[in-house]
Amino acid sequence: MYLRLKRKLQSITSKLYCISAILALLVLWQAASSFELVPSFMLPSPVAVIKAFVSDFNLLMMHLGTTLIEAFLGLGIGILTGFLAAVLMDRFEGVYKAFYPIMVITQTIPTIAIAPLLVLWMGYDVAPKVTLIVIVTFFPIAVGLLEGFRAADKDTMNLMRSMGASQGQIFRYVKLPGALGNFFTSLKISVSYSVVGAVIAEWLGGFQGLGVYMTRVRSAYSFDKMFAVIFLISAISLVLMWLVTILRKKLMPWDHLE
Repeated sequence: MYLRLKRKLQSITSKLYCISAILALLVLWQAASSFELVPSFMLPSPVAVIKAFVSDFNLLMMHLGTTLIEAFLGLGIGILTGFLAAVLMDRFEGVYKAFYPIMVITQTIPTIAIAPLLVLWMGYDVAPKVTLIVIVTFFPIAVGLLEGFRAADKDTMNLMRSMGASQGQIFRYVKLPGALGNFFTSLKISVSYSVVGAVIAEWLGGFQGLGVYMTRVRSAYSFDKMFAVIFLISAISLVLMWLVTILRKKLMPWDHLE
């Protein structure tokens, strides 16, 4: 009981530090704008950003819906392909040796360099955006799961083999549960990547989405609206990461026993 209360107090204290730091930054930002230390067209004040967010709220929500649909489609496909790739690379050493280096090499290519090619090949519809999201979310899922599978307790697996367990049973009862922690850690990264990837893809063409909205307000030099959508993207990414944490606690209750 004492340890639980102590951990809760530490958690509350750390959150208070974070909130205090954010508030301090906002106050300094507002002061810099109010005293015109930085021109308002370069750095709009927090108040101006909030007003821009409120004035364009309905429009932002419409574009947000499009971006989230693209992000969830790409994330779902990225999770599925990442899981299959991790299983194959764990099961077959030849597949691991052949494809793992290629996976690593693909991560050295800037996302912004891939996006124009995808638009050129697939047009301006949903396909290039979803494909880009799959590319950026696939790697963390595949690598996280693969490391989790390979970190499975060898003594437990040998014991199961001695009792006649099949490869499928060992995977189901030892490797998969042991890799869940790695999976949710990778999923936290991937959910934020999915939103950012969708926005980057929308920069290069499209009809709706936060990226399209950003290009329009940038062309109109409405930097208060530009900051508003940036904060919205950050907020959505944080909410998605928080939802992954909640899901992890629900599916891995043993990982949070005190």
